[in-house]
Amino acid sequence: MSENQIEEGQVATAEQGTTGSITLSAGRCGILGIKAGMTQVYDKKGNALAVTVIDLKPTKVTQVKTLENDGYIGIQVGILPKRESRALSAQKGHAKKVGGEIFYHYQEIRLPSDAKIDGITPGVLLDASFVKEGDFVDLTAISKGKGFQGVMKRHHFAGGPASHGASICHRMPGSIGNRTDPGKVVKGRKMAGQMGHERVTVPNVRVIRVDLENQLLLVNGSVPGPRSGIVTIRKTAKPRKSAAAKAE
Repeated sequence: MSENQIEEGQVATAEQGTTGSITLSAGRCGILGIKAGMTQVYDKKGNALAVTVIDLKPTKVTQVKTLENDGYIGIQVGILPKRESRALSAQKGHAKKVGGEIFYHYQEIRLPSDAKIDGITPGVLLDASFVKEGDFVDLTAISKGKGFQGVMKRHHFAGGPASHGASICHRMPGSIGNRTDPGKVVKGRKMAGQMGHERVTVPNVRVIRVDLENQLLLVNGSVPGPRSGIVTIRKTAKPRKSAAAKAE
């Protein structure tokens, strides 16, 4: 850690005087990126690893949340700058209030109640130094929307019999009702409906490489959402024993 960083477990600043960036070290930390695509790299043993490339676009702090004003500690960040001519009045007003830029995407990162945020001001950039090669992270994004789907695709039903005599019922859900009591369809029944386009978190994804020079993160594992989607990268909340063993 550099001299102007504060103690481990709190919010630390990394070369704030030269780069204007900060590194979150309190709680689960966090930074945003763009899912750029897939490629492959080779490990030290020569094995090919399929990796997803996350482009760490500049993530700028737009607002600081404090216990006194908001009842909790956190920061609001923005990614992908937007021209003022394309912004809504509410976005312009918010940017004017905090004295910053307008972004396509805003998001909050909660921090522990004892986190020190003295060095964080609107306009500074977040740094991904809290992620190291071999770490495990949780990736959160909006999953791909798949439209209105039936029960076999949406809930993995087996479907009806495909033998002789089974007519146009191969992919039907089957019975959904009851007798006179209770005389209704119970709420929560697995049926056809809208699939995808949900906030999804994939835990314990292994970090293969961190390229801070080119602002790229290579991970080996499932990354939710479509290409060019916004992904939130945070320290894993519930590390598995196997994941912890691999990390060592």
